Amino acid sequence: MTTAKGAATRQRIVEAAAAEIRERGTLATTLDDVCRRSGTGKSQLFHYFPEGREQLLLAVTELEARHVFDDQQPYLGQLASRAAWERWRDAVVATCRRQGPHCPLGVLIADVGRYSPAARAVTTQLVRRWQDAVRLGIEATQAAGEANPALDADRTAAAVVTAVQGGVSVLLSTGSADHLEAALDLCLDHLLVPVQSGARPVVPHRSVRNE
Repeated sequence: MTTAKGAATRQRIVEAAAAEIRERGTLATTLDDVCRRSGTGKSQLFHYFPEGREQLLLAVTELEARHVFDDQQPYLGQLASRAAWERWRDAVVATCRRQGPHCPLGVLIADVGRYSPAARAVTTQLVRRWQDAVRLGIEATQAAGEANPALDADRTAAAVVTAVQGGVSVLLSTGSADHLEAALDLCLDHLLVPVQSGARPVVPHRSVRNE
């Protein structure tokens, strides 16, 4: 059984590894870097991760996957109207803009999964779970009459998730979240039905750049 102190030490090691990978990348991050940052020794690291680097990468992937979902809540679970989708869009863009190149999604999609089969499996599960959540939101919005009923919900959800991933990839390369915002705006334009004449006017897409 792991004690509370042991669990805290393990968590500190995983968080240190995640921070190093965000800043330096998987290939450049060594176990010595992780020990230095976490204030632990190699014996402690191998106590909690006896399989070494591969096991630690898996733990980092699981941590970052949780961060990706936490960063989108509660908005991801409330997608059932135009206003809800716009709140989610604003939250995603604002979070990625704030995190910049240290975005957890960038670590998952562009880095650790390339070097660890186990981490790749976790990333695959994350993408499927995320796509399912977006699909449920699309179906709820279609049922409410605010999304195009002709759209295939699962394929559209896959496109939405890909738009975020692509925008994050550009963010990692340029430091700008503008492409992410543009991609999500186009997705929402495609998904949501136009407001009928006489109804409440649509508020133009607003940039969250300075929020």
